[in-house]
Amino acid sequence: MPSPLILIGPMHAGKSTIAALLATRCSVPRICMDHVRWDYYKEIGYTEGDQKAAYERGGFAGMVAYWKPFEVHAVGRLLAEHAGERCVIDFGAGHSVYEDPAQFARVRTALEPYPVVLLLPSPNVEETIEILRRRRDERSPDEIGKPTDVNEHFLRHPSNAILAKFTVYANGRSPEDTAADVAKAVEAVW
Repeated sequence: MPSPLILIGPMHAGKSTIAALLATRCSVPRICMDHVRWDYYKEIGYTEGDQKAAYERGGFAGMVAYWKPFEVHAVGRLLAEHAGERCVIDFGAGHSVYEDPAQFARVRTALEPYPVVLLLPSPNVEETIEILRRRRDERSPDEIGKPTDVNEHFLRHPSNAILAKFTVYANGRSPEDTAADVAKAVEAVW
């Protein structure tokens, strides 16, 4: 039965780029969680005012914590909406990392039937942190020198490794080659 292919990983790991390439390569739709999540969040009470207050209290990490229940809901809704459809879905970095065991269990159960690929630059964590920091700085010069604590947390947290059925390392590979690596990794199940 057709199913979504899910890409997870920290910020700047290449999920959106690889998802777009895979969708084109396989002639299937691409769904970016970051583009559709807000409507799902609003279904269960998300407001911009509450998000702003969370940010003012705790910075980016506080805002990410505010998003967690909404992220769990969005994962379930998106997968339900596309069940039985062959497509590529790229999650936002936080949609696969949870501190709360009950939230993590819900997401793990929702993802269990699907091929889930963790994208990382390197198997070496310190090298990956540096690569992701450079990518962030190249794309967002105003972020140079700012802390990367949240993304490092996403990288070091065990959630992604537990959820992933496949891991693909992209450092030194072109996006096209990385997309081919992902396709090859999942070819028996997707």
